[in-house]
Amino acid sequence: MREQVIAALDIGTSKICCFIARVGEGQSRPRVIGIGHQISNGIKSGTVVDMEETETSIRAAVDTAERMAGGSPIHDVYVNISAGQPKSRIFSMEVDVAGHEISQRDIDHVLAAGREYLQDEDRFILHSRPISFSIDGVVGAKNPLGMFGEKLGVEIHISTAAISPLKNIQTCLNHCHLNLKGVVLTPYASGLSVLVADERKLGSICVDMGSGLTSISAFRENELVFGEIICLGGNHVTRDIAQGLSVSEARAERLKILYGDCLSGRIVVRDQIDIVQIGEDGQDHAMTIPRSMLTAIVSPRVEEILELVRDRIIEAGLADMVGRRIVFTGGASQIPGLEELAGKIFSVKAEPLLRGDFYVRVGRPVSVDGLADSAVGPVFSTCAGLLNYGAMTPDEIHSLPATKAAGNLFSRIGGWMKDNF
Repeated sequence: MREQVIAALDIGTSKICCFIARVGEGQSRPRVIGIGHQISNGIKSGTVVDMEETETSIRAAVDTAERMAGGSPIHDVYVNISAGQPKSRIFSMEVDVAGHEISQRDIDHVLAAGREYLQDEDRFILHSRPISFSIDGVVGAKNPLGMFGEKLGVEIHISTAAISPLKNIQTCLNHCHLNLKGVVLTPYASGLSVLVADERKLGSICVDMGSGLTSISAFRENELVFGEIICLGGNHVTRDIAQGLSVSEARAERLKILYGDCLSGRIVVRDQIDIVQIGEDGQDHAMTIPRSMLTAIVSPRVEEILELVRDRIIEAGLADMVGRRIVFTGGASQIPGLEELAGKIFSVKAEPLLRGDFYVRVGRPVSVDGLADSAVGPVFSTCAGLLNYGAMTPDEIHSLPATKAAGNLFSRIGGWMKDNF
């Protein structure tokens, strides 16, 4: 593969980040050559709420990354999407092969049946990939070509989202003279970044705790088998601190980063911190409070988020599907004590329905090279994962042939853009 330059744009609630990387020429992983990030104005919970401010933030992040990469402008970008109420599900299709040797025509036939099923989708299909094939009800075949059986089945995972939020993102990119090369579900990108190869093959869950949202993805046999989003994140912890201590959100964020902790038992009773409260007269007033008071605000909200994640994992049956390994990433995963608190919540003692304890760790981008020290933390996992997606071959991205439903929706986006610009 000849060398190529790929660009990723992470449009998040608190920041917009752009990575530019080279891939090819014997490289096994993308090598980052440009980084830019900017405060995300105009985005709320992953959704564009102010087009002009969003465009300004995108331009600033891309311009910084281009200058670091040598000044050459980029045109195509891979973008994540968290808006549009993303949904994920697995469905199965089966065709009769009458006991003869399975040919490529039979495989195309069962995949065509899957495409017919997808035609009924009225949402944008982000990802649609076959997970595995089955022969006479026996699942697990990755390539059934040349085998014998009476019935050939396929298990397909699809991720969908409402189309309107994607139109808004594409409009912002067009105003910034950027082309939407590909759109990736946020939890998918995060999982590609922080899960090592063995974790994606054997089965693992990735939880990205961002500012406005928490996303869940699950992988098995190197395939995404689940991806959804919960509308709670680190900003909710910050607002709780601001309201509970009567401080500004900027100071609440600083308190969370410097002194926040998920476990009150780890805080020494005598520990004190200085805060600046908003007084009744509108003036700021400095005072000293026990650090345990801050922890008493942080811990319940983080615990609530983790319990919602746990309940969704139980509801979707992910523990039985992909195993009991869970990797946390994202900015909010850096709050001290998260691993210990998650270990307690994801234990059979806390929830018997789990039927076993989970192994928990905090992950950071491990699948790209060349990241600066300031960009190797969990905050940049999604953007790094977009680079990994962009470096995939077409076969890795589109194992399932393009569906008529997906094509129709792409045409609708293109037609809408043509009519309005």
